[in-house]
Amino acid sequence: MKRSLIVAASLLFILCFAEVAFTDQLSPAERKIAAAENAIRKNPNKAEPYSDLAMALARRARETSDAAYYARAEEALKKALELSPQNLAVQKVGVWILLGKHEFAQARQQAEILNRRMPDDVQVYGFLTDANIELGNYADAEKAAQWMLDIRPGNLAGLTRGAYLRELMGDLEGSLELMTQAYQETPPAETEDRAWILTQMAHVQLSSGRVDAADKLLKAALVLYPDYHYALENLAQVRTAQKKYVEAVDLLRRRNQSVPQPESLYALAEALERDGQAQDAKAAFLEFEAKARTQMGIADNANRELVFYYADHAHNPEEALRIATMEFSRRHDAFTLDAFAWALYVSGQFAEAQKQMDHALAYGTRNPKFFFHAGAIASKLNQGPKAALLLNQAVALDVLADYTPLARKILAALAPMNTASVTQ
Repeated sequence: MKRSLIVAASLLFILCFAEVAFTDQLSPAERKIAAAENAIRKNPNKAEPYSDLAMALARRARETSDAAYYARAEEALKKALELSPQNLAVQKVGVWILLGKHEFAQARQQAEILNRRMPDDVQVYGFLTDANIELGNYADAEKAAQWMLDIRPGNLAGLTRGAYLRELMGDLEGSLELMTQAYQETPPAETEDRAWILTQMAHVQLSSGRVDAADKLLKAALVLYPDYHYALENLAQVRTAQKKYVEAVDLLRRRNQSVPQPESLYALAEALERDGQAQDAKAAFLEFEAKARTQMGIADNANRELVFYYADHAHNPEEALRIATMEFSRRHDAFTLDAFAWALYVSGQFAEAQKQMDHALAYGTRNPKFFFHAGAIASKLNQGPKAALLLNQAVALDVLADYTPLARKILAALAPMNTASVTQ
């Protein structure tokens, strides 16, 4: 209780001072791009300005969700490496770009090489944390994040990674505590970083059922960084939780005006479906499918969304399982395991689905989708008490009410066993 009160007080402080937009019309990444290009003109034979340009372009990719910036970043990085092949700072930018492109296995490999070369570099441990989280190597990710905070207590990068790991482990209050500290450590001029942290805090608040707190944080994020794609997507979820489905659709359409990504197109299609706009939803799903399929073979893809599209909307279990198997061969994080388990479920492979779902739940993530899928799978294996427990957890966490109707339908069928004890 004391911890919750401290976090709440910190959030109130943040909201009092967050809604002050930085007046520079250029974003933080754009300012860094301009500075690096100016430095290159003055010193075209030095590696550092090209490395700075590559990093700024990679940051711009995050600001805009436009992956084209990574191609430009790689060009600048190539020039930096030509001028200084063994430069550690330049090589670290290369790992950052690999992570941005979702080349997680390669990023981990390169980060491990740099870690052996420089075993006390906090940023390299950050790379190891990120790559291992996305690959599903959570124990290794925890170790790397702890090294970050041991080497330099309270460092910003370590705080944000620690916060994400706590969220994955189901410690939402602990996640908010670290994110709040990270926000307070972020310089005011770094408006995108601050907006990103506010958005992550809002996501955790929404996951905790605190819809109004999430709403306020996202509004503050959009003042700091107008039309920020992460904030718009999360605010659409808030509107869904408030049953303001038209507003959720409008927010996602606004998000997709600049650089539409398959994931956000999928979110728009689901929002349209919730609002009862069946024809528009069908068209949006088809647009999502076409775009997502062009990216199936690259690391930065929407394959998990494709799995759920084929499993739940297009009713093509064979294609859902094919794509899920392909993605499972690349990474074993909890979200990929959940998608793989659901593809197995709709394909009728219930025992294997439960095996993968148990792995997804093992880390402690409190996600209503996970609990609903696990409950539905258990019900097919005639594990009534276990199914009831899992489905009730799904309903309790389902702020968006995405799984509640189906969960209650299954629970009704399990009614005679709902109050029985769970047998292992």
